[in-house]
Amino acid sequence: MGDTLRILVACETSGVMRRAFAVRGHDVWSCDLLAAEDGSNRHIRGDVRELLHDGWDLLAVMHPPCTRLCRSGRRWMSGPGKWTPPKQLPKGRSWESMKAEFEAGVALFTACWRAPIERVAIENPEMNDLARDRMPTDLPAPQMVQPFWFGEPAYKNTGFYLRGLPRLEPTHMLIEPLRGSDEWKAWNAVHRAPPGPDRWKIRSRTFEGVAAAGADQWGGYAMEEIRRAA
Repeated sequence: MGDTLRILVACETSGVMRRAFAVRGHDVWSCDLLAAEDGSNRHIRGDVRELLHDGWDLLAVMHPPCTRLCRSGRRWMSGPGKWTPPKQLPKGRSWESMKAEFEAGVALFTACWRAPIERVAIENPEMNDLARDRMPTDLPAPQMVQPFWFGEPAYKNTGFYLRGLPRLEPTHMLIEPLRGSDEWKAWNAVHRAPPGPDRWKIRSRTFEGVAAAGADQWGGYAMEEIRRAA
């Protein structure tokens, strides 16, 4: 095994996390239903669930479909209480189709969390109550991080659900700009992205500073664990 980890980066097309681990010498592959933006031959097109039993040391699931699981999407799933008809639905959508997407999101998240891999990190926003009710009982609260903790002048509250891995420590904490200033507005570019076909890609992209911290800290932790067990 030497100093190399076998790492699967799931639900990623940008290649940001894959490249962060790769430059540190690891045997890393990304996987998504879509092609990799960088055309890498270290990218597998397909369902990540078909790869979970292939002997990985670490699984990083960077942005599984979360629209129906996150707090901001709760209003489309239920009205007052739980699983009452929502007051409004997106144009052209039925409640049944929304619930089907919810079930698909729950199934993918659960499969990744329960994967036979010792170290798992799943990036996901804070979940709504409907999704939390369906999650594995051992799922912890997410660690919430911000890109500006890692030298990236941006706001994007990002959750990592961790199993067998430590919480990320800030590497280069930036001073936040004055609220309402032009710089503050620039830091909010992810949230201010205009509607369009690429909006999901902009909002889901992993910041390089966050990826570098994950590769250093999670990769280093896994290497130490494996060395101690050898």
